[in-house]
Amino acid sequence: MAITSLETDYLVIGGGAMGMAFTDTILSETDADLVIVDQNAKPGGHWNHAYPFVTLHQPSSFYGVSSKELSRGQRDQVGLNKGLGDLASGNEVLAYYEQVMNHTFLPSGRVRFFPMCRWRGDGRFEHILTGEVFKVSVRRKTVDATHLKTSVPSTHTPGFDVTADAWFLPPNDLPKISRTPKGFVVIGAGKTAIDSCLWLLEQGVAPDLIQWIMPRDAWLLDRRNTQTEPEFFFDTIGAQARQFDAIAQSASIEDMFDRLEAAGYFLRLDPHVRPEMFHGATVSRMELEALRQIRGVIRKGRVKTIRADTIVLDEGEIAITPDHVLIDCSARAVSNDAIVPVFQGEKIVLQMVRSYQPVFSAAFIAHIEAAYEDEAEQNRLCGVVPLPNHDTDFIRFTTAFMMNQYNWSQIPELRAWLRTNRLDGFSKLVSDVDPEDTEKTAILQGMRQSAPAAVAKLFEYLNQLDEQTATPA
Repeated sequence: MAITSLETDYLVIGGGAMGMAFTDTILSETDADLVIVDQNAKPGGHWNHAYPFVTLHQPSSFYGVSSKELSRGQRDQVGLNKGLGDLASGNEVLAYYEQVMNHTFLPSGRVRFFPMCRWRGDGRFEHILTGEVFKVSVRRKTVDATHLKTSVPSTHTPGFDVTADAWFLPPNDLPKISRTPKGFVVIGAGKTAIDSCLWLLEQGVAPDLIQWIMPRDAWLLDRRNTQTEPEFFFDTIGAQARQFDAIAQSASIEDMFDRLEAAGYFLRLDPHVRPEMFHGATVSRMELEALRQIRGVIRKGRVKTIRADTIVLDEGEIAITPDHVLIDCSARAVSNDAIVPVFQGEKIVLQMVRSYQPVFSAAFIAHIEAAYEDEAEQNRLCGVVPLPNHDTDFIRFTTAFMMNQYNWSQIPELRAWLRTNRLDGFSKLVSDVDPEDTEKTAILQGMRQSAPAAVAKLFEYLNQLDEQTATPA
């Protein structure tokens, strides 16, 4: 078969959330043209495979692409997110990305989208259905928007054995159940498991019919502290201020986590079980109270084997029946075990440069690509914020985020860009504070004073962690 040749300024590998956010900013801030390659039939990446009851777990107001609003501009009036900014459903997110592609990107004449195509490397990709091979000549840079590997239950291979006679399914299949189960077993401790438990409760399943296998408890974030409306200033910016104070005043790593919890920055499911995991999962207080109704939380390590009558764990077994539904929520949503520079000559590797905000990070990287030429400066401004896994990863992750924020604050052009970018979410909340508002200005002044001490304390804890790693047990 003949090879079709293409030319473009930017070749974006991956049409998911980060690839779309990067493309949008390049399209807005340069005259470049772009080719986007994705293995899915529609833009949106992992959202194409999400379970039907999934929603964003932070407000829609700062998700998506910079140029188009996703949020309805409303607060939820019912449900466990009541009173907080609306959370787009998976279907809404997919429809949004299709609109961005069809009504912004493609009509510009500067974006070409190749769905159902598999990247082969060395400038080549292949159409999955037709076998047609394309060879791309890239004038500027190739953008890897797949480095942050997103694993979703429907495409995930479990890390344990499951016999064929067990009633085992991903969350995607929960709404398809056609016979009444004897009970439900949720496997996993992350956001997907939380969503699955909440969905079951909202459907009227009695809490005592739910067993929740939780290999590690997690520190959780309070969604109230992520709101972007001015009325939530004391929650959102106040939480950041309390975070800095808690870190700065702490005497040890354990004390830091205790202070962060006491300050309302962290939440946990069980006040008697100390979390060992932190993935940045965000919940409302009402959701947390609902989850606490589930008393059958099983803390016996990871699943090793599942049979129709038994689940074998690291530290024991639990009895089930063939009529128990086993819900696989063990896929880790996003991971980036290999941290590399964002800017690498003719290649850009999209990663997080701000905690909890992958789409903002991609848009910011695109702006740095458009506005700055020196690669060393580009990488200085785009220090990678490593995704957390263990509880103490919060330290490295927060240090990197605070260093980036400081570097950005020293450049007037970046401060202005942040204030006007929709995906930033929070800079405008700060910049709009009336200098005569003494209560709010006191919080901002306190943050400026405590931030250096917080960073110094974080570096102290990083050194302790590095020493523990270097010292054999």
